[in-house]
Amino acid sequence: MAKAKPKKINLAFQGGGSHGAVTWGVADRLLEDDRIEIEAISGSSAGAVNAAAIAYGLHKGGRENAREVLDHLWKRISEANKHYDPLKGNPFLEALGARDMMSTVSSQMFDMMTRSLSPYQFNPFDINPLRDILEDTINFESLRHCTVTKLFIAATNVRSGKVHVFETKDISTDVVCASTCLPLLFKAVEIDDEYYWDGGYMGNPVLFPFFYEAESSDILIVHVNPIERDEVPTTSPEIMNRINEISFNSSLLRELRAISFIHKLLDDGWIKDEYRDRLRDVRIHSIRSDEALKGLDVNSKFRTDLKFLTGLKEQGRNIADAWLNEHFDKIGECSTVNLREMFSSGEDPADQMTAL
Repeated sequence: MAKAKPKKINLAFQGGGSHGAVTWGVADRLLEDDRIEIEAISGSSAGAVNAAAIAYGLHKGGRENAREVLDHLWKRISEANKHYDPLKGNPFLEALGARDMMSTVSSQMFDMMTRSLSPYQFNPFDINPLRDILEDTINFESLRHCTVTKLFIAATNVRSGKVHVFETKDISTDVVCASTCLPLLFKAVEIDDEYYWDGGYMGNPVLFPFFYEAESSDILIVHVNPIERDEVPTTSPEIMNRINEISFNSSLLRELRAISFIHKLLDDGWIKDEYRDRLRDVRIHSIRSDEALKGLDVNSKFRTDLKFLTGLKEQGRNIADAWLNEHFDKIGECSTVNLREMFSSGEDPADQMTAL
């Protein structure tokens, strides 16, 4: 019996600092499954880092090499932490809880500093450890010639406030650093006389390139920013964290709402038959890491010790494994996310059109 042809799918990776290690685990499990072919990848912030590593690995040596590149990348991220963590390797202080105390005090001091000083003042030489890690892991000159998968990395144009999507042929160290550029920590990244901040502000991640550049209509979104939370935040860090989660999800939710409206037009027969082929019926899938991440505070997004990162990776693998077991057969057939239910509000369709 002939082996079934792999199912093509597009991957969309959110950003979320060190929580992107969950995406590392999800991607590791997906790359392990030869029933799936990754046609294109979109990423912002930490999602852009994962996306670039996977594309480079696939380009240079296929699935197993992509997994190895991801492993190398995250281990290098962890190793870079040793230069900045005074408690590293001191089990006595860790046992006393000094790590947590230092983390809290340090984060409060750092928060105060970034509110009074900009990175142009406290980091005038724009030191960014990620730049060295990327250059050690990825040959961007080679990556720009990748044809086995398409790559879309988003950054936010500082002056226009619009999202800019860099394609495979444009990818560089600067592009990935631009997509990960938190404006309170790093100077805006200059590329071709334009300046960019973190892509998560305007596209976390962007989906629209798949509509025009990918053959597959299946999009699998890997979430690392919880969309919903049961409890209302009451402390200042919790409130700021929730504000960031809502802000970094807003652009994605707008795109999903637009897709939901197109589904309604097609499903309810609002489009004349001669025009139906002009609208693409996109199938949306979602891997949510809410349960794995909901107990972690905002400071954990900056944790880079290997035990923590590999723990998130393992959770990501488990989440992806469960998703594949439940939904693999639906790839290429139908969405596994009920967008109409997600955005249902009893609104008149005309009002929904206005909202879009």
